[in-house]
Amino acid sequence: MDKGIYCLVLKNPACTVRVGALGPLPFAVGWHCYIGSALGPGGLVRLERHIGLAEHRDRQPKWHIDYLLTDPRFCVAYAVSAPTEERLECRLAAALARGGTSVPQFGCSDCDCPSHLMYRSRNPQKEIVAAFSGLGLSPGIKTIIIP
Repeated sequence: MDKGIYCLVLKNPACTVRVGALGPLPFAVGWHCYIGSALGPGGLVRLERHIGLAEHRDRQPKWHIDYLLTDPRFCVAYAVSAPTEERLECRLAAALARGGTSVPQFGCSDCDCPSHLMYRSRNPQKEIVAAFSGLGLSPGIKTIIIP
C-alpha cells in the first residue's frame, strides 16, 4: 500500500467528548477534519484502521482521533488521501487551519502544530481538495458514511 497523508472527515452534533489526557472537549455541530500521516508501516492502510474502529466502536481508544471514532455521535463521512513519501501532514494542517477553527492540541502530540483537527460549519470537501492540490498532491476521495 502507498504511503501518504490523509484527512478523515467526520460529521457530528454539538456534544462534549472526553479525549484522553485532553479531558472533556466541546465540539460544535458541523464537520471535523482530522489530518494524519500514513508514512509508517502499512501506509494508507491506516485509513482502514480508522474506518474499522468507527464501524465497530468496540476497541479502547489509543489516539486522540479514536475517541471521536468510537463515539456514536460522530459519523465518518469521507476521507481524502494522497500518496507521498514526504512529511506534509503538518503543512496540510496549517493550510486548513487558516480557513477556520481548530481544536487545540488535538492529534499533534508528535509535532509542533497547534492542532491536527479542524472545524467547519459546512462540508469542507472542496477546501480540503484545494489544500491537497496546493501541496502538489493528487487527492483521492473515499466516501464512507458510517452513522
